[in-house]
Amino acid sequence: MKIGPRLEAVASFVPNDASVLDIGCDHAKLDIYLVKNKLAKKAVASDIAEGPLSHAKKNIKRHKLTRDIETRLGRGLDTYTTDLDTVVISGLGGKSMMGIFKYSRKKLKTIKTIVISPNNYQSDIKRCLNHLGYYIEDETLVKDGKYIYQVIKLVKGKKLYSKKEMFFGPVILTKKDQLFKEYFSREVKSREILLDILPKNYRLKRFQTKREIKMLKKELEN
Repeated sequence: MKIGPRLEAVASFVPNDASVLDIGCDHAKLDIYLVKNKLAKKAVASDIAEGPLSHAKKNIKRHKLTRDIETRLGRGLDTYTTDLDTVVISGLGGKSMMGIFKYSRKKLKTIKTIVISPNNYQSDIKRCLNHLGYYIEDETLVKDGKYIYQVIKLVKGKKLYSKKEMFFGPVILTKKDQLFKEYFSREVKSREILLDILPKNYRLKRFQTKREIKMLKKELEN
């Protein structure tokens, strides 16, 4: 099973011998990859829609992994059971992820590791999970096609972060490579475009956007 660079990065953050719940599994490619390569001892592929789950079941059957990968239909952590210790969510928006975790706080008591790759609002979901009792153990930037994504591994525990660390990512901040420059240069451009179209009376949003542009440019120059 071949998977793209983004899912490879996600898979690399899954702990050895983990029991994984993959929320929004799509075609279950990640789950098949994890089990086939013995990176996880068990995987549950879950999705809110019958269509993707049907494709997942077909893929799992094709790879003869029906005994190793279970499929579950449901919303977010509604499909979680205490025999699982790791939750993976990739490809959803950050705010959707926040809703999933905030809605099911009680279930977080037995979840040791969370691996996420949000499409947006990356700082918000990291801040949310930090408040819910997780710290960032590792994170990376990965280019998949023309897009660059953040992949973040959080584990149960407490750690405080500065606003700057939460904005860039405490680990990503230490890896100032070409991908860092490319990713955050794009973030500058998107904010400059936003600033051009924001009405003058959106004073707070304009102030926040200007402050972020200044912070981004300063970090890119260092």
